[in-house]
Order: sequence, then C-alpha cells, then structure tokens
Amino acid sequence: MSWRKIDIDQYDEDAYTQDEILAEFETGLSPEEVNNATQTRNTDVRNFISRLITCHRGDLNNALIRALEDPPYGRHLEAAKTESTKMIAEVLNMFRAGDISDIVKSLNHEQQNVLMKYIYAGLSKPELYNSSVLLTWHEKLTEVAGSGCIVRVMTDKRTVF
Repeated sequence: MSWRKIDIDQYDEDAYTQDEILAEFETGLSPEEVNNATQTRNTDVRNFISRLITCHRGDLNNALIRALEDPPYGRHLEAAKTESTKMIAEVLNMFRAGDISDIVKSLNHEQQNVLMKYIYAGLSKPELYNSSVLLTWHEKLTEVAGSGCIVRVMTDKRTVF
C-alpha cells in the first residue's frame, strides 16, 4: 500500500468527523419540517415573482430577501439545500446587470454572507446553474461587501450545499 493513500487522520483521537462538526448547527427540526419550511419559502418567492410578471414592476428585491431567509443548515438536508439553491439561482437570473449593485447594497451583512454562500453553491455545480450570472453577482457582491464576505463564507462551517 502506498503511503500516500493512508488516511492518517483516522489515528488521531482529536480529529472530528463531518457529522460531529455539523451536529452543533442542528436546528432541532426534522428533515421533513425543514423541507416543508423550504417549500413554503419557495412558494412565497414565486408569489413575489408572479407579482413582478403581472404588475410589470419589481418585487424582485422582496423575492431575493425572502429567498435568503432561514437557509437550511445541518446534516441530512440535501433536498432542502438543493431546492433553496435552485430558487436563489432562479431569482438571481431575473435581475438586470445594472440593478445588481443597488440590491446588494440594500442587503444587510448577514444576507450578503448567505447570498455569497449560495453563489458558491451554484458555482460548484456549473452544469446546473449559469456561472456567468453567478460570477457577475460575485463581482458586485465583493465590491460592496469586500473580501471579508468571502473569508466569512469560506471559514463558516454552516454550508448551504
């Protein structure tokens, strides 16, 4: 056996597993309850989008803010995380490039951090999401929130993908 293929962390008593790390972020809700909450949030976002289509004016800001609320953190929530990421990507695709800076400025720091998490979640799956749109959002978000937003997302153990 090659020494490069040995997992030396298995012999370390102080090494944490992914489940141990994520266990502290559990919400206490079952995966079904989290999925129901995600579906409710997605329905609200779709209602904002339908108002945009019927009224020819923007409820996109409210749709984005609602989509960023209460992201699914924790273990065994892959379905909720996937649905949330799809909804965020759908909302981000509806904005014009010129409006992105204004909406990013209107978000608070927590919403900016969550948005950056979803952007990275989308960029990790280029076969599913439009990377060009996500990179435009990443650029504008970094201009407004600074590189600290990237650092906070990269160091946070709570992920949305």
